[in-house]
Parts: sequence; C-alpha cells; structure tokens
Amino acid sequence: MAKNTESIFTNPLLRWIDDRFPLSSLIKDHATEYYASKNFNIWYLFGVLSMVVLIIMLITGFFLTMNYKPSADDAFNSVEYIMRSVENGWLIRYMHSTGASFFFIVIYLHMFRAMLYGSYKKPRELIWVLGMLLYFCLMAEAFFGYLLPWGNMSYWAGQVIVNLFGYIPFVGETLTEWIRGDYFISDITLNRFFAFHVIFLPLAIIGLVAAHILALHHVGSNNPDGIEIKKNLDETGKPVDGVAFHPFHTSKDLVGITVFLIIYFAAVFFAPEMGGYFLEVDNFEPADPLKTPEHIVPSWYFTPYYAILRAVPNAALGALFLVLAVLLFVFLPWLDKCEVKSIRYRGWQYKFALTMFAISFVALGYLGLQPATGIYVFLARFFTITYFAFFLLMPFYTKLEKTKTVPERVVYKKKES
Repeated sequence: MAKNTESIFTNPLLRWIDDRFPLSSLIKDHATEYYASKNFNIWYLFGVLSMVVLIIMLITGFFLTMNYKPSADDAFNSVEYIMRSVENGWLIRYMHSTGASFFFIVIYLHMFRAMLYGSYKKPRELIWVLGMLLYFCLMAEAFFGYLLPWGNMSYWAGQVIVNLFGYIPFVGETLTEWIRGDYFISDITLNRFFAFHVIFLPLAIIGLVAAHILALHHVGSNNPDGIEIKKNLDETGKPVDGVAFHPFHTSKDLVGITVFLIIYFAAVFFAPEMGGYFLEVDNFEPADPLKTPEHIVPSWYFTPYYAILRAVPNAALGALFLVLAVLLFVFLPWLDKCEVKSIRYRGWQYKFALTMFAISFVALGYLGLQPATGIYVFLARFFTITYFAFFLLMPFYTKLEKTKTVPERVVYKKKES
C-alpha cells in the first residue's frame, strides 16, 4: 500500500515543522493509518493504561526528586518533609506509591490478555520478548525504588533480596558486594539504588516502550480471534476487518482511561495505604538494623515469587526457582506448540492449564504475605508445582489440543445456538 506523504497540517507552524521533521508520517503510521481489528474488547485497554501510569510515575517521580535526599541520614526525614511540609507533597507521594501498585495491576492484566489470545505467537515473538524485558526493568525499578524511603520494611526486604544474589555460583558474593557497594546495606547502597531508579532504568524503560510499540505496529496488533487482518484486504489495500486506530480506538480508550483514573484517584485520596498492601505499616518507621520486622515481606506484586522462594527448603535452590519463575515467561512463544492463537478456538487442555496457572499465581501472591509455617508452606509448594507445570508441560498438552475451526473473518458477537 503506497504511503501518502502529503502533510496533514493546515497550520503554517506545523507545516514548517513537518517539512523538517517526519511528523505527518509518524501520525499516519502509528495512528490515523495504522489499522487495528474492529473487535478489540476491554482486555486490549491495559496496554494503553500502562502508558498512562508510566507517564504518571515519570512526572510524580520528577517532582519527588526535588525534595528527596538519597542518604541514610536524611532519606526517611526527607520523605516526611515531602508529606508534611511541601505544598501538595502528600498528593505527589501518594500518586507515586499508588501508581507503583497500579502499574503492576495493569501490566499483569496486559500479560494475561496476551496469554488468552496468543499474542506471543508468530509473528509477534519479538514483541513478547521486548515486553518481558520491559517487565524485568519494571521489577528492578520497583525494587530499587522500594528501598528509597529508607523505612524499616524497605531496609530488611532489601537485605533479603540483595542476599539472594549471593547464591549465584562463583560470582555471587562479589556481585552482592558490588550491588550494595559495601558489606551491608548502607548509605552507598541507597545512593546506587537512587541512581538506578531515577536515571538508568527510566531511560531503559522508555527505550523499550518505543521498541515495543514500533515492533507492534510493524507486524500489526493481534485480536480476540487471533486472525491476521492484513491477509484480508479490500480494493484500496486496507484490511476489511480493520479500522484506523485514531479516531476509532482512541475514542474508546479515552473512556477507559477516564474510568481508570477515577478508580486510581479514589485509591490515592481514600485508601493510599490499601490496608498495608500499597504502603506497609513497618515502612512508617525509619530503617533500623537492630529491629527486624515480625514478617519480612516484599511489595504485594513480588509476593508470588517470594512464596516460590520460601516453598523450596534449600535457599540456593529456592533462589534458582525464583529466577526460573520469572524467566520462563520469555520462552512462551516456543513452548506453546498449538497453531491456534486465541483461547476461543483452543482445546480444553490449554483452557484448564491457563485457569490453574492464574489460580496458582493469585494463591502464591496471597501465600507470600503469610508466615512460612504450617499449612501455608504445604499450599505454597502445591501451587509452586502447578505454576511450573503450566510452562514445563506446555510442549506436551498443547500438542494434544483438539482445536475449533478458526473463522476467516473476525467475529463481533456469538451466533445464537
């Protein structure tokens, strides 16, 4: 399909810019002439919402750094100063802390949508891998930021996570000392984490977001039916089952964004601590190397992996299982042997496996918040087995699936039976 290179602007200033910068072509390629499937549903909203939360986090983080002091002596007090003395500082801080949790909520739902509709399958393997790299960077960004308030839970959770690197053969101890910059969590550790949190990782995330979107728009978006709409074109070369992303999908996204922001700001104003899940009680006390919290737990979005770590009796083996639990996502495009993308047309085997995986992930998240005793340990081990079974058995049960016939055109509603 031939590209229209004529400027879309009538304003003289914008035309002047367009003559010197590919503004028209960018808008056409990624909005007005980027065709996406007509039958997107609510699951396709979470990618846009992740962009909204990213912008919120970048803006609020920028303002927080104006008054935050990354030193062991001043960090906790500077957060208190932001909350009590800086004009609207409490709002900026709560928007940032609440945004961290909402970021993971929309990312987890975005990933689950990809697993529902096979968005990791050919030709979108690279999109999935870039997305997983984004997820890893987001996890690192959240971890480094978690230590910055220098609260007591942050301090001790940081100790636990950093010490896990010590189990890496040969280089573990050296790597742990390099991450801390000392023999224990100290002022230099806080400075290093601050540098990673506000400079290196945000730049990496922005770059990966750009690459993720470019790769997506190169091959085209998936849809709930898992059909490649580019294979069915009209006489003008446009997909017959596609519409321009702008204004058709952007108008619907604006409604979703509005609803999301209402929920988000309701949490910011009325439940910023969310009962201790978003902001832990122990983090309202300054870091104390001599006072260990009763239960050391990470933020709720890390607790599924924390439960897996504690479910394995051997600490080194538990650390290995934790790493594998995260890395296995990357290999989904090659573990899944079924040719059909969408769960609508897949066999009961994948539907059952994905259901059990979702249950095990949520259950492990809950168990990671509980003490590692009694029935909690047994349940953590059971759900750890079901979690890994989803990935490791996938090459076998996806080959056995009896799939339904995939339609040639996208489906808007189910036919009456």
